[in-house]
Amino acid sequence: MRRSNARTVNPSLEANKDMDRIKLPFRSTRPGFRSPNSKHSNPRSRFCLSTSFSVALVLFFYILFFGDKNQESKRYGVVIDGGSTGTRIHVFKYEVRNGNLVLDFSDKGLVSMRVNPGLSAYAEEPEKAGAAVAELMEFAKRNIPREKWAYAEVRLMATAGMRLLKHGDQERILNACRRILKASGFRFHDDWATVISGSDEGLYAWVVANYALGTLGAEPAQTTGIIELGGASAQVTFVSNEPMPPEFSRKVKFGNFTYNLYSHSLLHFGQNVAFDVLKESLVSGGQLATESVRREKPMDPCTPRGYAPDKDALKLSPTSLIEKNTYLSTLLPSGNFSECRSAALKLLQKDQDKCSYGTCYIGSTFIPKIKGKFLATENFFHTSKFFGLDQRAFLSDLVVSGQQFCAEDWSKLAQKYNSLEEEDLLRYCFSSAYIVAMLHDSLGIALDDQRIGYANQVHNIPLDWALGAFILQSAAELDANSDWMATVLGGKLPLLFGIFILLILVSWLVSKWRKPQLKTIYDLEKGKYIVTRVGRYS
Repeated sequence: MRRSNARTVNPSLEANKDMDRIKLPFRSTRPGFRSPNSKHSNPRSRFCLSTSFSVALVLFFYILFFGDKNQESKRYGVVIDGGSTGTRIHVFKYEVRNGNLVLDFSDKGLVSMRVNPGLSAYAEEPEKAGAAVAELMEFAKRNIPREKWAYAEVRLMATAGMRLLKHGDQERILNACRRILKASGFRFHDDWATVISGSDEGLYAWVVANYALGTLGAEPAQTTGIIELGGASAQVTFVSNEPMPPEFSRKVKFGNFTYNLYSHSLLHFGQNVAFDVLKESLVSGGQLATESVRREKPMDPCTPRGYAPDKDALKLSPTSLIEKNTYLSTLLPSGNFSECRSAALKLLQKDQDKCSYGTCYIGSTFIPKIKGKFLATENFFHTSKFFGLDQRAFLSDLVVSGQQFCAEDWSKLAQKYNSLEEEDLLRYCFSSAYIVAMLHDSLGIALDDQRIGYANQVHNIPLDWALGAFILQSAAELDANSDWMATVLGGKLPLLFGIFILLILVSWLVSKWRKPQLKTIYDLEKGKYIVTRVGRYS
């Protein structure tokens, strides 16, 4: 109620004109209105907004660096190695830390399984190749959580055994395998099942060797070369500054360095195929036979004396290109390391007259001068291990061991090594002579050279080219996708964005609820406009 003695407003035009000249700030009755001239209004709103941003940032970094660290960061990859004598599946468990691939080399982090024979043995029955791959994929399923199958890439890479087949036979075998892999539930594309080149195989072996040694990403001069002796082929890969034909040159970028590599596969010079070729030459009295073995009954210097073969198991290996169905019983075992080495050297020098390069150390193939440190793997390692040699043993030690083994009577050898299959034991005289002929007589590595070591594993990392393929392909994908962004975009950014929007919405609602309702009225007693608070529910 207004007082009775309140002033009376003069209704004259002049008074009203004076009142109109007063400039009053306009205040809206809308909730949440803030005068543009008020710098310090609504501190609660600014506090809520700042709090929301702070909480969102804390959640962002927590989820990024700690959230679900033990489970969701684990990933899996599968590589199937289609070798010449068997097919092996490798299951790799890994994670990505700070954009880097970190492999788990524990017993459960890296597992593998092998089935025999190799895929190339199924040229006439390609569906059996699919059945072999299906068996391997069941192994993968047992070692990868089901919820991870759709994200685990599976690649099949066939090597020298398949390279020996005609293209049509290769495709029939691969198509049978592709059908199995597409139906497996794993991530797979048809072009992920291929026959890789020998150069690729050597390159992958070089990658895994230097990854294991810690020199992948180091200066090129600090890296280690690789020499593989497989069943059907041998691979040589190392850093070289020599000019070389483009078909032998490979470039690999890793970290801050680009490596210029020589990489080549010597097809038909693998241990098993070379052994078969040598036997056939001895039987036929061909150019690989030495003078002392060209007799009425051919002598076999690469087989210990007294060996009596089982005719039912003497047909040549299916990996051999030799078409004759010849039995080894036509040979007379003589067990002579020096003559076996000479015969092996003739095999390695075959077709050197066709060399179109300055120098050909093996066959008619270009190989630069061997420089730097090397690791000799696969059958190089298996042979040195069989003879009980250290990983840093000299080639001269292998010469001594090979001489003793070749000269021994077969009955004593069979009794001493009774846990080995006869076919495996039979090859060690030849393999020792063949390794010396290749590394020393052909490539020029001295018998007392300390640069070469024999290994199939460094620390707890297996020197398997399939692992090298996985490392190189994964690193390339991480570089292409800017991995830390891919990680966030792939799983964490949607969650963080949702949390951020929710906090902003809550902040806005709280600010709106706490903001008082205002109303502008004219106070007749004071003679001016005033702003007053109005109850929210009045």
